[in-house]
Parts: sequence; C-alpha cells; structure tokens
Amino acid sequence: MLFGLTNLTWRGDLIALLVMTQITIAAVTIFLHRCQTHRALTLHPIISHFFRLWLWLTTGMVTREWVAIHRKHHAHSDKEGDPHSPVMFGLKKVFFEGAELYRQARKDKEMVARYGHSTPDDWIERNVYSKHSAKGVVVMLLINLLCFGLPGLSMWAVQMMWIPLWAAGVINGIGHAWGYRNFECLDAARNLIPWAFWIGGEELHNNHHTFASSAKFSLKWWEFDLGWMYIRILQFFGLAKVKKLPPKLIRNSNRQKIDIDTVKAVVGHRFQVMAHYYKQVVKPMLKQMKKDGVFAGKNKSYFHKAKYLFKRQENLMNEHAKNIFAELVEKFDKLKLIYQYRQNLQNVWLKTANSQKELVEGLQQWCKQAEESGVSLLKDFSKTIHSYHLVVHSAQ
Repeated sequence: MLFGLTNLTWRGDLIALLVMTQITIAAVTIFLHRCQTHRALTLHPIISHFFRLWLWLTTGMVTREWVAIHRKHHAHSDKEGDPHSPVMFGLKKVFFEGAELYRQARKDKEMVARYGHSTPDDWIERNVYSKHSAKGVVVMLLINLLCFGLPGLSMWAVQMMWIPLWAAGVINGIGHAWGYRNFECLDAARNLIPWAFWIGGEELHNNHHTFASSAKFSLKWWEFDLGWMYIRILQFFGLAKVKKLPPKLIRNSNRQKIDIDTVKAVVGHRFQVMAHYYKQVVKPMLKQMKKDGVFAGKNKSYFHKAKYLFKRQENLMNEHAKNIFAELVEKFDKLKLIYQYRQNLQNVWLKTANSQKELVEGLQQWCKQAEESGVSLLKDFSKTIHSYHLVVHSAQ
C-alpha cells in the first residue's frame, strides 16, 4: 500500500512524525538523562519500560552505555576525558561527528562498567535491548512502512537522524560553544535559547550543568522546559516522582550573623553568588570608572573587555583572553582589588576545610575584610552575604 494502513495525507504523516520525534526526545530527556543518569526523579515501571522500548526502536541506544558516557561527560566536562567536548575536539567535529564520538566512547567497556552502574539489568535488557540493540531500528522501519507506506521510509530516516543531530550535534556541540550563561559554572555549557520546545528542555544546558541533579532545567521566569512540563503531567497521574530540584537562594535583610546556614547557602548556590558579585560589585565599579574617565582615550577598549572577561572563569579563557585579563588586573588597581576579593571569596568553598567551623570562619573573615576595605561596593556585598539563606524546593 502506497500510504500504509493509516492512509494519511502528507499533513497527517507530518503530524505523526512530529509526535514520534517528541516521544523520542521525551524518552531521552526524562528517562535516560534526568531519571537514569542523574536520579532526579523516579518513573512508574510502565512508563520506564515504554521509554526503553521506544528508544530501542528509534535510536538503538543502550541505556547503560548512554548513562555511562553522559556521567563521564559531567565528571570531565570540557577537560581531558570528556567524550564529546567541542573545547577538546573542536565544534566542527562534535557537531558533524557527534554520533561517531558516542560510538567510540561506548566501546570503552571499563568506562561503561565504572559509570553505567544502577541502570536496568533485567532479562529483556540483557537478551533484547542490549544484545540486539541494532535490530530495534529495523523493526521501526518495518512498522513505519506498514503504517505509512512509502512515506514511512522518509519518516524513518528523520527519526534516525533526530537524536544524532539535536542531541549529539546541537546540545553536545553548540551547547558548549554558543548561547547565554545564567551561571559561570566551571565548564563552557551554555543555554541556546530560553524556549526549549523541540529538544525537550535540553538546550537549557548551562542551567543543567550548574544544577545537574535537578529534574527541572528552566530557572528564569522566561525560560520554558518542555521536558519539565511532561514530568509534571506524569507526576499528576502518579507516574513520576520528582526527587531533586535546584535550591533557591533567598535573601533576608534581618539576618545579621554568618553561621553554618549562611555557608551552606553560599556554597550550595555559589554560581548565583558569583553572579550577584558581578552585578553588585564588578559592574557598578566598571561604570564608575568609565564615568570618572578611566576608560577614556587609549584605554577606551578596556571597558568592554573588562565587562566580558570579569564574567568568565579563567579556566575557560584562551591564552589571548588570559593575557588581556592579566593586563586589566595589572593596569587598573581597582580591578585588581575586586579581582582579589573575588578570588578570596571563591577560595572559601574551593579550599579543603577540616570542619564546618573553619568554613564559617573563612566566610566571616572575608566579610570583615570587605567591610574594612574602604570600598562601599564590597561593604554592601558583605551585607548581601549576611542575608543569604538556602531554601530547598519541595519536590511535590
């Protein structure tokens, strides 16, 4: 039959294709990524097995291998050992050969054994999904031809390229090269766009790398995570249970004392704290220096360079950017001062502490020095730190 059992028009075939690709994306982001890899939620066995079956049919990916590769990616993100970092391999290679990098990584049996623990290991996984991983896509081809006729062949081709293009190419590649950053996490992850309609929320990549164990990727009010919407629907019907959400940093102006709760808030939400530092200290300082004429004449270009570089983690700068940054710090005493205070603040959570008391004392000492620095911006930020406390979102 030319049009298969469904006998749909081309519009009907297109709608069917869009639905099927969305199911695939949902299976990847909800089951493989948020549930299996990061344990941010649990799924009802019926939903879990449906996703496993669908992924076998539409991707041929093995759960244990996918989880292992992604966990290793987080463990070595944009560093030596990352299976698919554009920082290490180049954007062109990851975008166009991302699927090949995945195939190479899954051959490392030692890595799969180390990182792929606690994934499904029942009879059907061992004897069907893993043992015959390549046969599922053949079954899908036959299903498409039966249901949609000859158009089913083109639909199958789109299904086969969907994850290699959008996940392996766009998310793993462009998601570490272009886009905006809500948080200066320690790798190059970026949010591509704030409305993640066709990739299930996965393009909110910077948010995810900052709070990897969260079931929800959207953090700003204007961001939309389609995968989270699917999870909430499943949760409403009792088919999913959310375990982890990002902590929320709260400010209470009545708090005067720095204690262990303050430290937990600062350390637990350190990327947000550093974003606050840039907004409340660095940015106003740069504006004041520009107003005072510091960036006039031959120094004019330094203003925009400083605005950009003081947002970035030094480990993510190339050699040229590091040289310019060092020049900025050396040339302008005020920039050197706020840089030193930023480094000292980061050292509170980066250095190894022998006790919680040592962490509290370290943060107290930073605030004391900031208040005695004679710089009003630092003094005001010390008050901001005093006001921090942490509220963990309810998973219900």
